[in-house]
Amino acid sequence: MSHRPSSSGRAELSSLTSAMAELTRRVAAMAEAAQSDRDDELATELFAVERALRGAGRRLQRLSGGRSGR
Repeated sequence: MSHRPSSSGRAELSSLTSAMAELTRRVAAMAEAAQSDRDDELATELFAVERALRGAGRRLQRLSGGRSGR
């Protein structure tokens, strides 16, 4: 079953995808800082959040008809 959002739906999905990418970058930066500070527990959790956000971002891209990135 193919999901084809309307043009306004695609625009909203595109906006959400961009927001997700920015959030993912911010979480990744925090994870790297925690790792540098040797806060292993925090770094581990933040890297797990980053992976989940990347997966969610890929799903949003697919829904909006965009290509899957990195």
